[in-house]
Amino acid sequence: MIDWMQRRASLTVLACVLALQACATVKSADARDPWESMNRSVFQFNDAVDKAAIKPAAQLYAGVLPSFVRTGVGNFLGNLADVWTMANSALQFKGQATVETFMRINVNTFLGLGGLLDVATEMRLEKRKEDFGQTLGHWGVQPGPYVVLPLLGPSSLRDTLALPVDMRADAARELPDQAVRNTVVVTRVLDIRSGLLQTVDVVMAASLDPYSFVRDAYLQKRRNDIYDGNPPSNFDYDEAESEAK
Repeated sequence: MIDWMQRRASLTVLACVLALQACATVKSADARDPWESMNRSVFQFNDAVDKAAIKPAAQLYAGVLPSFVRTGVGNFLGNLADVWTMANSALQFKGQATVETFMRINVNTFLGLGGLLDVATEMRLEKRKEDFGQTLGHWGVQPGPYVVLPLLGPSSLRDTLALPVDMRADAARELPDQAVRNTVVVTRVLDIRSGLLQTVDVVMAASLDPYSFVRDAYLQKRRNDIYDGNPPSNFDYDEAESEAK
């Protein structure tokens, strides 16, 4: 199942890229979002799927499992994600981050019961999150236009092209049993969505335009991620327009 889902996601990414290339650019109030009309349609589709299936499943997940169990699950999944973070830190020549993440993985794996306990954080080993899209951005690849992917949500053209690499490098692929790999994939979705139950509800209820709010928040976060929380202070709208082009 995990291989099927990854192939499906890769085909989705490819189809979106081809569709975007074929679409005529529409006028948008935000230069970073030239395909806003299409993106809004996909956003509405994702919201409908979330309300019909993903959110109810996440609510059931949060309601059935005690908080300490969900914390352990989150720690385990985070430990798996640290493997790819370490690789991308190395690709970005971030020596200290690479070493610290390597230490996190070993501490949590061997002292934290396979990652169920986050011992490394208690030892003040900083947790980071790096992916291939951030690595491309670190080396100067511009984000390009904003994109909303079916089921996968907000992205950019750069991050969309990087997504198949991220999926291929997922540490869950190395788990020996197919059923276990499938369980990890489903649990990861439910764990992430359950942690956002209140946040998403507040955004949807309080925002005059949830689409714009999510877009702006995503693009700002990705920029902060690439610059490790310290983006250039001289960033302005003209630069954003240049990056989008």
